[in-house]
Amino acid sequence: MTVRRLLVGLAAAAAVVIALFVFVPTGTYLYLPNGAHPLDERVQVEGEKPQDDTGGIYYVDVTVRPANWLERLLGPWRPDGATLVPESEVVPPGSTRGIERRASLAAMARSEEVAAAVALQEAGYDVEATPRGTIVEAIAADVPAVGVLRPGDIIVEAGGKPVRTPAALRAAVAAVTPGEALALRVQRDDELVDLTVPTIENPSEPGQPVIGIRIAQAATIDLPLDVDIDLGDVGGPSAGLPFALDILQSLGRDIDRGYRVVATGEIELDGTVGPIGGVKQKVFGARAAGADVFLVPAGDNADEARRYAGNLRVIAVDTFQQALDELATLPPK
Repeated sequence: MTVRRLLVGLAAAAAVVIALFVFVPTGTYLYLPNGAHPLDERVQVEGEKPQDDTGGIYYVDVTVRPANWLERLLGPWRPDGATLVPESEVVPPGSTRGIERRASLAAMARSEEVAAAVALQEAGYDVEATPRGTIVEAIAADVPAVGVLRPGDIIVEAGGKPVRTPAALRAAVAAVTPGEALALRVQRDDELVDLTVPTIENPSEPGQPVIGIRIAQAATIDLPLDVDIDLGDVGGPSAGLPFALDILQSLGRDIDRGYRVVATGEIELDGTVGPIGGVKQKVFGARAAGADVFLVPAGDNADEARRYAGNLRVIAVDTFQQALDELATLPPK
């Protein structure tokens, strides 16, 4: 009886330990890969042309969830392709998962509209697009801008000069010395607010100043055609490039040339393709979907993608036009 009670006690203790390891918060999150998904059924364009069943344009997303203690402490316990990150990278101090989720969905809505404008302009349509400034999508956890800027702020002036595009804001930031404060004017809700935000040195580019924010184009856009994009509950701006590619293909342009094309990258009104997060996971997702090529923003994103690409061909692009040119050079499959 004593041995039996001991075994029962040990089993109960083991169950408690396992529960602690699995269910107690760890203060960390996992980025996890998802397989890339075709866009042909997700993007509807007024007057679209029938498409064949070969190839296709694909988008790829990333799952973000809390890590348990086994996953935090034991690398082999993590799913293949996962990356462990601190909670502050997912939910900055002062924010909540709900706030970040709403900001992510808003970023997706903006990327859909901007991608449609870029694609329809390339197709020869007259698109009315008026830049209104640079919207703050997110703020890094460990920068002086925390508590000064807020997600949703629209920066309309920097260093005393008008800011209508992300490129204009980047130029204004680059004109100061790291550590120097930059005067900003932002539209917050229905009022204009003057702020002063210190810059910091870019950890990956010594000598270069940054504010430590993720930005996107704020604009008023009037499209000449109805474009409907539905990715369900997927958020973030990184599907802008594949959206634009698929819209053009829907209008009859042979974009994929019979290849399975996976793409990622935030797109701006001028066609610039900007960097995104979760590149490692997106490479895994592209490979899982049997991609022929993977289009990614040039620079650090492309460098990281190539580290995990294996035999997958990675094509680095800076602009939407470059993406079109690179795909046009592929021999028909």
